[in-house]
Amino acid sequence: MDIQFVSAATDITEKSALAIIVFEGAVLTGAAADADSQTAGVVGRALAQGRFTGAKGQILDLAAPAGHSAGRLLLVGAGKREAFDAVGAEHAAASAYGAVKLSGLTTLRIAFADDGAAQPERAALGVRLASYRFDRYRTKEPADKKPSIVKAEIVCADVEAAKAAFAAQSALADAIAFARDLVSEPPNVLYPAEFARRVKGLESLGLEVEILGEAEMEKLGMGSLLGVGRGSAKDSQLAIMRWNGAADPTAQPVAFVGKGVCFDTGGISIKPADGMEDMKWDMGGAAAVAGLMHVLAGRKANVNAVGILGLVENMPDGDAQRPGDVVTSMSGQTIEIINTDAEGRLVLADALWYCQDRFKPKFMVDLATLTGAIIISLGNDYAGVFSNNDELADNLLAASKAEAEPLWRMPLPAAYDKQIDSIIADMKNTGGRPGGSITAALFLQRFVNGLPWAHMDIASTAWKKPSSVPTIPEGATGYGVRLLNRMVADKYEG
Repeated sequence: MDIQFVSAATDITEKSALAIIVFEGAVLTGAAADADSQTAGVVGRALAQGRFTGAKGQILDLAAPAGHSAGRLLLVGAGKREAFDAVGAEHAAASAYGAVKLSGLTTLRIAFADDGAAQPERAALGVRLASYRFDRYRTKEPADKKPSIVKAEIVCADVEAAKAAFAAQSALADAIAFARDLVSEPPNVLYPAEFARRVKGLESLGLEVEILGEAEMEKLGMGSLLGVGRGSAKDSQLAIMRWNGAADPTAQPVAFVGKGVCFDTGGISIKPADGMEDMKWDMGGAAAVAGLMHVLAGRKANVNAVGILGLVENMPDGDAQRPGDVVTSMSGQTIEIINTDAEGRLVLADALWYCQDRFKPKFMVDLATLTGAIIISLGNDYAGVFSNNDELADNLLAASKAEAEPLWRMPLPAAYDKQIDSIIADMKNTGGRPGGSITAALFLQRFVNGLPWAHMDIASTAWKKPSSVPTIPEGATGYGVRLLNRMVADKYEG
């Protein structure tokens, strides 16, 4: 998508749709009138006579007045002006794109009815996110099913200032698209080594990327992670991504760890066939961490950061891990395998221990599509966060609110910890159905060695089918990239 910032006086063509973002109960003024009394008259009559009120999410499609250069005219409701914010600008612009993307027109011009509320760089981000499309395997798609809009023009008072402000948002959009691509790829294409190759390619942004293979992880004693991949013909990998952007390159880093199960059959504890195709996105946590490192490097963040990705495939074969096996983690703690489909926590156990042992970070945040139980608890819109540190949890929740990536703090009651005690090993890998998301988090807590830590269970938010958010097309969401980027920018840079 070609994004341009233009003045209100810039000519508009007949292959363009003009979308005007209107506040509830507002009168059309300023740049949105396009210095055109005909446009203002048509819009004014629509506001006065129709049911369009400017409520959030409303769209009114109007015929462009005779003699007007644009091919189509839209009113896009943004709700109450006093409640309008950056995310509101994104959603309004994304809704405008969604309304005209298949129209046959090639350009979308977006103007704000109230110049004083305009946030052009966030409107541009909204269009970038809404226009994401994973179509590389479509070979016979009819032309009328393909988006025709290839350029977005955002009307603003100061074009150069908008361009400068958009630089960081553009880096964010690139990173979210990268994460969405990873999650969208079919599992025969994106297996652990291919995932590792793709993050290795991010060295062009200035990241340092190191890949450990199975022999190296075996030497480190990562029996917990390696056990998950025993049944697969694809070798497991550990990707270590580093961004050293702080003024002091030796300053203590912040750290993020992602579960990267590139496909999850459940192993010997095999899943039902219905819906198993969705398990290609069981690496959504690793994709989000990779996306975060992408944006930190892309916008040259003033922070030292580490991303650790545990990349495996959970398959059944004659050498696969069995229920009843006992494995030894890198920490030295032993784990009885009760259910081979509780595999993500086994991957994270070694990745978390490796991270804190090698890098001694300020904190660790792990992201994982870890449990179906979090969907039962919170539905399809909220991810759950568990933490041993109130400050870290509060920072995540604040960033969640600012970026509209819903997050809800869940408890870590010590009394539930006994559910994962084993009679033959230090612990077992599942505590049963009651409090399943909680006991999974308590399992992970045993591998953070007392470091400030938060676990984000994103099983409910990594993939949307369908999606009700205009900036998130159906499929991979890239959830977590913008939330974590915001937290780093607000709390840990400088």
